[in-house]
Amino acid sequence: MTDEITARAGREFYTFDGRILEVFGSHPRRFHIRNMDLRVTGPDRKGRRTVEIVAGSPEASAAQHTWHHSAEEWQRAQGLEALLEAVRAGIASAREYGA
Repeated sequence: MTDEITARAGREFYTFDGRILEVFGSHPRRFHIRNMDLRVTGPDRKGRRTVEIVAGSPEASAAQHTWHHSAEEWQRAQGLEALLEAVRAGIASAREYGA
């Protein structure tokens, strides 16, 4: 993958280039697909979703970063689901092929 994917949700701006996920907001973060795990939960009964990134290997996580998005933010976040799916695919590929 060579094209950058971007999305905005709430105050966060997400960008993914196939290897590095960056989340810009009040505390910018960078994550490499070989050193992270991604979970998206929800929607809950109010439509809220949670994006959770665990930095470090699955066996020895180093830090957990969590972003909560309201139903309205999630609906307005064009491209966020596709971006997160691309990140998941990148993580799976890195684990499978040792990328």
